[in-house]
Amino acid sequence: MRRAKRRIPQSLNHERSTPVIRKLKSGGYRLYSRKINPKTGRRRNLGTFKTRAAAEKHERAVQFFKRH
Repeated sequence: MRRAKRRIPQSLNHERSTPVIRKLKSGGYRLYSRKINPKTGRRRNLGTFKTRAAAEKHERAVQFFKRH
């Protein structure tokens, strides 16, 4: 019996979603890579920041650097 392939809803497809910024228990924010590292199965840490605005600013800088 063949299993039907389940489609992941766009909202749960993390690779195409907005930058991954997570709030830490310490109160800071951590920016993670959009892509999952196939070797480790985890996202790469792109920096830890005191405020969400600082994390978003760094994400914009990362995106600019990738394309210029």
